[in-house]
Amino acid sequence: MVAHRCGLRILADCDVDSLHCAGLSPWESRLLRNPKPSTLAAMKRVLVTGAAGFIGSHLAEALLARGDRVAGLDCFNTYYDPAIKRRNLAQALQSSQCSLHEFDICDEDRLRELFTAFQPEVVVHLAARAGVRPSLQDPNLYHRVNVIGSQHILDACRDFKPSHLVFASSSSVYGGSVEVPFKESDPVMRPISPYAATKRMNELQAHVYSHVYGVNVTMLRFFTVYGPRQRPDMAIHKFTEHVLAGQPIPVFGDGSTRRDYTYIDDITDGLLRCVDTPFPYEIFNLGEHHTTSLSELIALIEKHTGRTAIIDRQSLQPGDVTITHADISHAREKLGYNPRFSMDEGIARFVAWFQEIGREGNLS
Repeated sequence: MVAHRCGLRILADCDVDSLHCAGLSPWESRLLRNPKPSTLAAMKRVLVTGAAGFIGSHLAEALLARGDRVAGLDCFNTYYDPAIKRRNLAQALQSSQCSLHEFDICDEDRLRELFTAFQPEVVVHLAARAGVRPSLQDPNLYHRVNVIGSQHILDACRDFKPSHLVFASSSSVYGGSVEVPFKESDPVMRPISPYAATKRMNELQAHVYSHVYGVNVTMLRFFTVYGPRQRPDMAIHKFTEHVLAGQPIPVFGDGSTRRDYTYIDDITDGLLRCVDTPFPYEIFNLGEHHTTSLSELIALIEKHTGRTAIIDRQSLQPGDVTITHADISHAREKLGYNPRFSMDEGIARFVAWFQEIGREGNLS
């Protein structure tokens, strides 16, 4: 029997050998092999900031599935409909091992109260103001949340001494570089958006706290994450919605820009590996190590929706880059990170999710 739950496929009454064929992620397979949390060793108390977001909600479910205890922190801002975020986290909150704390990371007093009460063993800091183009409209907000708010997280980690901090950065720190694939050792001195500048500042802040205070920090440069629950402002979500509705899709440029798109289950697996593996200070690219052009992406959406896209061609926008492409050899070596999902399979899964439960008013 196959049941769909919040974009995840859960199989019942199946044998272990069928798990790979069923396309389950590694952490879903582990849950099926070990359905009782008590059978899992080294359970952890994990604080996840941005827990109601796209990536955070998937991570919370994965941690709970293997028996960890999760404290989720989210302020439910209005960057997109907060009701979507609440539905993202609804399944995780059914567990007695998950608690939700609603406030802004800029509220230092409440943050320290949470650290005092929960005493996290690992902190995964995903909360941030996201998006390149919106950051151009309100750079002060991005600095306040992403830099000052993250400073409060670092201060709390210094004082409460969890084992380590896993901290979300972004592929945007590579700026307009065209020397690909991007390596963690590349110079990242020229960001081209306020959002990118805040993420690079986060990496520098974290290095100071690792060097001066001994805080173990792992920075993760995510490359265009997609899949069920992706933010509605992101291209794959927006394009799928518009194609199915017969509405034009805004295409910036001639369609030749390329991105390294990363399916959410691969990102979740990479995050779990970092939760389990502290480093004094490391930066990892988490991508697929393959690129897809904008035109190729639209063709895949057309293929899996069975519809033809109506193109609204527009000029490239400030802050846009021509290519992102992750060199993931460092993550392969240190983490055993090995992305499994092709774009074709990932888009098929996203479209299936969207058609089943992803339309506005029926998100889950």
